[in-house]
Amino acid sequence: MSDALTVIEVKDAATEKEFLHLPLKIYRNDPNWIRPLDQDIRDVFDPSKNKFFRHGEAIRWILRNDQGKTVGRVAAFINEHTAKKYEYPVGGMGFFESINDREVAFRLFDLCREWLEARGMKAMDGPINFGERDRFWGLLVDGFTEPGYGVNYNPPYYKELFEAYGFKNYFNQLIYHRTIEKGALQPAMLERAMRLLNNPDYSFGYLPREKLPELAEMVRTVFNKAWARFPGVPPMSAAQAKVLYKTLKPILDVKLLWFGYYKGEPISFYLMIPEINQILKHMNGKMHFFNKLRFVWYKDVKKVINKATGILFGVVPEHRGKGVEAAMIHEFSKVAYSESFRYKELEMNWIADYNPPMMKVLEQIGATVDKTLTTYRYLFDPTIKFERASLVNTTKRRRNEKRS
Repeated sequence: MSDALTVIEVKDAATEKEFLHLPLKIYRNDPNWIRPLDQDIRDVFDPSKNKFFRHGEAIRWILRNDQGKTVGRVAAFINEHTAKKYEYPVGGMGFFESINDREVAFRLFDLCREWLEARGMKAMDGPINFGERDRFWGLLVDGFTEPGYGVNYNPPYYKELFEAYGFKNYFNQLIYHRTIEKGALQPAMLERAMRLLNNPDYSFGYLPREKLPELAEMVRTVFNKAWARFPGVPPMSAAQAKVLYKTLKPILDVKLLWFGYYKGEPISFYLMIPEINQILKHMNGKMHFFNKLRFVWYKDVKKVINKATGILFGVVPEHRGKGVEAAMIHEFSKVAYSESFRYKELEMNWIADYNPPMMKVLEQIGATVDKTLTTYRYLFDPTIKFERASLVNTTKRRRNEKRS
């Protein structure tokens, strides 16, 4: 690589500022980019804020050219709870930004690979987050419109840079969109919904405000049964659930927090939040005192938020295939179609292409794919056979599980 590029590890306030400010140069002529909150990114790399440091480590770099200008940035990290859940140990890289230059991009990828290899990793996934999957995850490859809160956005040329280096598509995460307008469920879905709604053991509804303090534990209970058994998805701890609740509490709307119950116990959830990027695009990445006041003004006075974003969905295994999803959608539609419901659009985030049943449900309610983000995997050892992420919630998977 050219000696004209200087690698600098982010270790102090000055280099962190360069790390945070590089996107301002990359996206200065892109009207769709919305600057993430600086504090959200800082928190990822703050051991006192990010509990993943208890079982992992992370590093950041910036890259300067021969004129001393910052032309790239990247981070690498290892989550010990998930790194060895595959046939070979896998680390992560993310927060990648680069000018349109292969030499710059490849130098950044090399930094991540060398650091991870030195720690025993055999592959790296990216761009991903050193934290939960609900934000800063995946490379945008289709749908270059305004991103939702926590959704990665990047120039189209990043796809070519990743693939030219040798990254391969491990899975796609799809973002579905639907306007909230009256429309009947398809007959087959309606039949499944009514079957459960006529069963007194099942009930569905949004979370009553007085039960908000119970939200964290209810989510954790269902999540750990529904998702934590899949590779790369660690169980949610009580502490993580409380942090999630604390983070979202200022913007939560109880009419967007839906649960299904069987004999009074939670068996499913669909959590949505108001799309706060409709406000944050006016904040320029800062949430100081004045911007906090502006946030409240935009939210409660101007009421600019008219979109809801789904962030978490899950059904415990023993109640899958019975129509739980259909029943929740049916009951949600009663609230969503009322005149008092302020949201006119709904986006469903993080629908992975390894989950065909969920994709089918969204297609049945008339939702269409609005954005596609790719999680890439790069194998350090060329003798290892590359395979895409395994399908979940399918008959084929259940047969394989029985045989094992």
